[in-house]
Amino acid sequence: MNRRMHYFQHVPFEWPAYIMQYAYNNGIDIKGTALFADEELPQSLDFDILLIMGGPMGIYDENKYNWLRREKKFIERAIANNKKIIGICLGAQLIADVLGATVSPGNHKEIGWYQLTTTLDARQNKIGKVLPASFYAFHWHGDTFEIPDGAVHICKSDAYINQAFIYDERIIGFQFHLESTEDSVKLLLKNCSSEIDNGGVYVQNSSQITDSIHISSSNKIMEKIIEEIL
Repeated sequence: MNRRMHYFQHVPFEWPAYIMQYAYNNGIDIKGTALFADEELPQSLDFDILLIMGGPMGIYDENKYNWLRREKKFIERAIANNKKIIGICLGAQLIADVLGATVSPGNHKEIGWYQLTTTLDARQNKIGKVLPASFYAFHWHGDTFEIPDGAVHICKSDAYINQAFIYDERIIGFQFHLESTEDSVKLLLKNCSSEIDNGGVYVQNSSQITDSIHISSSNKIMEKIIEEIL
């Protein structure tokens, strides 16, 4: 039986990118819901992994994006039904919120390729062990989350201590993007470049952002995460 993945997409320019390519190459049946186009959420939980993508909105923007309420209820249902879930950026924030953790605007933006280090707790976790002790990943966020009760804090950066968590050995929240490709990075720049105009301590310029030196290594980490959680 083929493995099945379903993804939630919040804006046209943030899609599964390398994860979609990996799914096609490895016999994973991947389908998605375009929430930005007001597509209906799935009626059933007929998938092996739920992938929740990023987006420029916040988890608290429910009045502007009314599908956020429905999405949170679906995530809650998926958690209760022991589904495997990967949340990326906004996706991780949504999981944290559903699990009762605080999600809020941070003190600064973190945009570009920045180094992460894994925690000691990650070394003791089956999925956390997949992550290198130190690695680079792509970031584009201004919000941050607290680590949910019962979750394992697995990653930190100089900009933000809380970068990733694992809950119940089957739910992962990444504030950063291991799925980024050259095309997906360029699309983010095209649609959100105003966020880098004023710079910042943890905001790179466009040439630094389009530097693809870390894409292959971050994609390989994403592969290992999917293989481990499946």
